[in-house]
Amino acid sequence: MGMSIAFDNSYARLPDTFYSRLSPEPVSRPEIVALNRPLADELGIDPDALTADILAGNALPDGAEPLAQLYAGHQFGNFVPQLGDGRAILLGEVIDTNGKRRDIQLKGSGRTPYSRGGDGRAWLGPVLREYVVSEAMHALGIPTTRALAAVTTGDDVIREAILPGAVMTRVASSHLRVGTFQVFASRGQFDALRDLTDHAIARHYPDAQGPLDLLSAVTEAQAELIAAWMSVGFIHGVMNTDNMAISGETIDYGPCAFMDAYHPNTVFSSIDQMGRYAYQNQPNMAVWNLAQLASSLLPLIEGGEDAAIEAAEDRLHAFPDLFGAAWIRRFRAKIGLTTEEEGDGALIQGLLQRMATSGADFTNTFRALADGDASEYLAEPGAWESWAADWRARLERQGHDGRDVMRAANPAVIPRNHRVEEVIQAGIDGDFAPLHRLNAVLAEPFSHNADTDHFAKPPAPEERVTRTFCGT
Repeated sequence: MGMSIAFDNSYARLPDTFYSRLSPEPVSRPEIVALNRPLADELGIDPDALTADILAGNALPDGAEPLAQLYAGHQFGNFVPQLGDGRAILLGEVIDTNGKRRDIQLKGSGRTPYSRGGDGRAWLGPVLREYVVSEAMHALGIPTTRALAAVTTGDDVIREAILPGAVMTRVASSHLRVGTFQVFASRGQFDALRDLTDHAIARHYPDAQGPLDLLSAVTEAQAELIAAWMSVGFIHGVMNTDNMAISGETIDYGPCAFMDAYHPNTVFSSIDQMGRYAYQNQPNMAVWNLAQLASSLLPLIEGGEDAAIEAAEDRLHAFPDLFGAAWIRRFRAKIGLTTEEEGDGALIQGLLQRMATSGADFTNTFRALADGDASEYLAEPGAWESWAADWRARLERQGHDGRDVMRAANPAVIPRNHRVEEVIQAGIDGDFAPLHRLNAVLAEPFSHNADTDHFAKPPAPEERVTRTFCGT
């Protein structure tokens, strides 16, 4: 034991309606398969002190106050009044070397009062996927929870098959979700709701004055986040309200995926039968989730119900403009533009439509623009030439070719699904070299190294992954 982390656990100081205190369940033979040393340093934690026992939940560092958080949520549009951490334990919070507060959470750490019949465990596949994809997101400059470590437990987990168990250590600026607000609003626990709102404001948006400002701040953060997802072809897959963080970080990498061939209706999640969370629906779903946050905050807004509804709707109505501005800012950079013209939206859409018709690789098409020619990705005769003429004229009007801008906005590598699956398969066989190789390449997504070309290749037909699964 005895390992000291400078914990400062503000969530544990909230009333006990907010959580259940309990320790992780021990595992048999924990072994570290990945440890994010730079992140440990950033958190002010000595990476060498992070033993397998601590990262698996067998030993608690001094100052930890382990607890499972309570929340509710809409899952595919249906309200579930109680969810909560069914297989995760918040060890505590640290103030990192930049003065920012961060949660340290174990995922796959055993049963909690919120497990609803589950075993509270995780198997290796989803743990490796979240490690790879969340760290790739961070390297892309997109707000996200982070992966501090992945350990195997030495215990089997039974899903459709017998699979190796694992625990992931997740770092987040908090684990407050839209669903955290929903649980207290739906129970009529308005004192708890007020405490939560004050806690969220103090933690994330200290300039906000009350619930309406909080709603505005979250709306702004989510508009930026979803535009960032769209700009790299990311599909979250389960944008339920319990998977939307108040902080504006990407959270809960279940059946997430990056698109290979571009189509706006792309869906990966095996459970998303209706395409609710398709690529192009993500902005609308963000608004839907923010509306649930707004209705949860209504009891705290002064001036009677009608006035509260009107004031909240007013704040929500900012989303389309905020999102539109963030989207066009990112996509202008993707085609090399540093000035603004009226026709830029139409120019960008013209390229995206051609990409959809051709099933063009999203990442590689944009990356090729920096070399001035993406014709190999647009299969339709004349598709490239007809677009490129307008694009080149537009670049000429701004007075430079925009290549540096494009190279900084368009990654060469993303965590492609078939590569992530390869890493998982190798990991099941006890080989973690592919994991480390992929992580190393994804840590510098905008630069080229010896491995880049291999990892930039789209999947061959037999390598295509068309369905991804929630990793519970």
